Amino acid sequence: MAAVGFCGEWIIFTCDKKLVAVHASESRDVFVFNCSSADKQPNNGKDATNSDGGTCEETGSDKVLAFAVAPSGKLLALTDDTKRLVLFHCEPSWRCVSTRWVVRRCTSLVFSQAEDELLVADKSGDVYSFSVEEPQKEGELKMGHLSMLLAVTTSPDNRFIITAERDEKIRVSHLRAPYDIQAFCLGHQQFVSALQILPGHPRWLLSGSGDGTVKLWDYESGRQLQSRDLRQLEGTTSSEADKEKNPAVCRISSSPNGHYVVVQCNRLSTLHFFNLDQEAEDKLLPHSRLHLPHCPLDVTFDPQGRLWVLMDCCDAPLQIYTHRLGCWECDADNPELSRVTEAFRPHWETLETSTRTSDRFDHLYKSSFDNVTVYLQRKQQRMEEQQLKRTKTQTANGNKKAKKDASGAGTQLST
Repeated sequence: MAAVGFCGEWIIFTCDKKLVAVHASESRDVFVFNCSSADKQPNNGKDATNSDGGTCEETGSDKVLAFAVAPSGKLLALTDDTKRLVLFHCEPSWRCVSTRWVVRRCTSLVFSQAEDELLVADKSGDVYSFSVEEPQKEGELKMGHLSMLLAVTTSPDNRFIITAERDEKIRVSHLRAPYDIQAFCLGHQQFVSALQILPGHPRWLLSGSGDGTVKLWDYESGRQLQSRDLRQLEGTTSSEADKEKNPAVCRISSSPNGHYVVVQCNRLSTLHFFNLDQEAEDKLLPHSRLHLPHCPLDVTFDPQGRLWVLMDCCDAPLQIYTHRLGCWECDADNPELSRVTEAFRPHWETLETSTRTSDRFDHLYKSSFDNVTVYLQRKQQRMEEQQLKRTKTQTANGNKKAKKDASGAGTQLST
């Protein structure tokens, strides 16, 4: 997974098996964590089986699958394909606090607002809670779902945990009693791949999906406030060519003050910006579009509200965009950008390797079947076969009768 984010003043990159942290404003040592050289899982009876009593999954590839930053910016956690869950403390210096193990490969993780627990969602639909205050303590099962989880977040008041499923549903549950479901946010037509609660709007939830839409919810009631089809914003229709692109929303990010929201779609080089207006009838307002020279791998805002874009380009893998005079302009001569890029460049080969892998959303789309058409075709085929069979039977019976009549006539003549 190629991703970018901020942990306090540190800009974070994950590429293939590495996590790389570069200080954005000071010349400090680069921190690199390589999962392939990290602690290995103990080989004992408990780790050799999963929670269902079966054998554990195959050995992983050590690739980073997801990471999360605590609200204070002082803690970071990552999970990898070998089912590690690694907790870091980044201030005053980077250090690995603990390495624990999850039951199944994880898809998303988030710190609680109180930073006392780390919530981890996995591919089987389970959410586990890992203690931050007791970093060696094993995880406890928090809640379960019937399908794969793709995103998880918590409400700013720490009351709710919000989970997004492959089966188009968003569930809002009480964090301290997750069996108590507050609401469902229903309306997406494909898997829900991104969730975001925005600063300044603690009751609103933005969601992105494989159906190419962004929806705004009052998540406590499950009420949909607005929906935006990104393909319509591009001025195109849902033609066959558009459907082949599968414009899944892969990232929703907001500026620290909540004024701007950026939406990134998988395999598309255009970023969509929105504003939120609490008083207007159309609360989710399109602001602008940013056409990039290369397809972005990931985007994030820094604490100053500038947009950092990680792109699939060896010459300029990283760019900064600043909002000036109503539009987003590339700040290519920024000295911070030059220093961070140079610090990251030795790891670019690893990033290139990670971007050559197959698309991570293709397998999530559900195949649709027109059962009525298939049924009618088979029914028509059966009717034609039955009609052909009756015709052959009638023809055969007619031939037999004709022979019998001819035989009877011959007997009478001879008499």
